[in-house]
Amino acid sequence: MRILLTGAAGFIATHIADVARERGHAVVGVDAYLPQAHGEGAARDAAIRVADLTTSGLDELLEGIDVVCHQAAMVGNGVDAQDMPGYASHNDVGTARLLAAMSRAGLRDLVMASSMVVYGDGRYTCPTDGDVPPAVRRDADLAAGRFDPRCPVCDGDITWRRIDEQTPFRPRTSYAASKVAQEHYAEAWCILEHSRTIALRYHNVYGPGMPADTPYAGVAAIFRSALERGEAPAVFEDGAQMRDFVHVRDVALANVLSIEQVASHPEGVTPYNVSSGHPITIGEMAAILAGARGGAEPRVTGDYRGFDVRHIVASGQKAVDALGFRAEVLPQDGLARLASDPLRGR
Repeated sequence: MRILLTGAAGFIATHIADVARERGHAVVGVDAYLPQAHGEGAARDAAIRVADLTTSGLDELLEGIDVVCHQAAMVGNGVDAQDMPGYASHNDVGTARLLAAMSRAGLRDLVMASSMVVYGDGRYTCPTDGDVPPAVRRDADLAAGRFDPRCPVCDGDITWRRIDEQTPFRPRTSYAASKVAQEHYAEAWCILEHSRTIALRYHNVYGPGMPADTPYAGVAAIFRSALERGEAPAVFEDGAQMRDFVHVRDVALANVLSIEQVASHPEGVTPYNVSSGHPITIGEMAAILAGARGGAEPRVTGDYRGFDVRHIVASGQKAVDALGFRAEVLPQDGLARLASDPLRGR
């Protein structure tokens, strides 16, 4: 197949292109080379077309294309309200213009990057009230070192659980809101055009080529950078926050499997969680990196930010059953390798 890959110069997309070509597909890459993602004056790949989805004409790019893999986005926490216009203009407008161009080109198959952030703080189990969303964490609790949320009904203790793709959206940041909007635009497009979309909700992606010093730099890259400076990774709260770290090579495979199978999916948006299936705590992740690099032991600071998600772990069983996707890299192995993997910006 001939694939249009947006955000082709980005961390995840470069791995998608590698896996796609290994499996015999042709890839046409396009990227806006936003400074926020790549840094000022970043070197450009001559094989990747330079175009901004929010402003450029897209019709020529779609000529001869069979399926679109949409990875282009402005990412990061987006925790300040002043960030909202940027996320809306890049992620939402860019996606809407891409979908309109696909309609003009008669293309009906899309694979797009979504994120676990659409779920917010996930779902919990209360021994009294059953399956519940978490209550908003109180400043007084956080200041006292109680970091786990309470039941919104009885105010008691609750326990995190794995969530599936039917879990309601509860976005907490501008970035999360933009990913929800992208899925909604895709759903509307599918209805209007009798089209198909696979939305891959990534968990915490890491691996070689991960940006070190941009908004794309997740907590694993931040800890790795601290270790390079000879500093101990600073772990917020008590370090017991649960996450699922999934290797970028596995994420790339999930995308290519989706590209190969989207045409056999029903009309509409089909979401899949993309995870390793082996959740660990932030503290454990920091310890793996520090141990593999021979650096200072992580320092648990007790610092907190009220908007941070406490626990988010999703089930990847649907992707196993429907796509045949199962992550191959265990976090303990992949994170140990990350301690010496090359990063962007280094």
